[in-house]
Amino acid sequence: MAEVLIFHHALGLTEGIHSFADELRKEGHTVHVPDLYEGHVFTTIKDGMAYVKEIGFEEMMERGTRVAHELPSDIVYAGFSLGVLPAQKLAQTREGAIGALLFYSCVPAAMFGSPWPAELPIQIHGMDGDPYFVDEGDLEAARELVASANQAELFLYPGDQHYFADSSLPSYDADATALLLQRVLGFLRGLHEKELR
Repeated sequence: MAEVLIFHHALGLTEGIHSFADELRKEGHTVHVPDLYEGHVFTTIKDGMAYVKEIGFEEMMERGTRVAHELPSDIVYAGFSLGVLPAQKLAQTREGAIGALLFYSCVPAAMFGSPWPAELPIQIHGMDGDPYFVDEGDLEAARELVASANQAELFLYPGDQHYFADSSLPSYDADATALLLQRVLGFLRGLHEKELR
């Protein structure tokens, strides 16, 4: 099965992130969920982002990189919203990555100084009415990335919630999350079958 490194969103390492990781573990995957906030959890995106500004974006990215370098290179990088930054950067630039899962966010590949590796499988998930995803350039970046890659999928779900797959938050959408999980597990199964071939 796959080994997955998940980076949490701006609110911190919530119970919903742990629950999501447990769903992947139930299918036999090894999942790592580091706490880049060192125990801090927030109730609003504004407060979470204020903490990130306090410690510095570079430090947050470096924390993610340090965790990754303690793990094998042949892993799947996953990120929720803010966590997409270290996930996408590592998947794109660290040799050996086998896949990437980006939730609620995506940035232009050029941000990390190189194109997306054409053969690296990726899934991007977001809601079609989420203002953070649709109005801030993430959807456009996702479409560009998908167009440039050979094994890339963009999934849009009806709704306007940002953290829709976090079961511990009011924004949770059970139906959308069930479909997202089905697609993610299929993606991970496909990677495992590819490794066996």
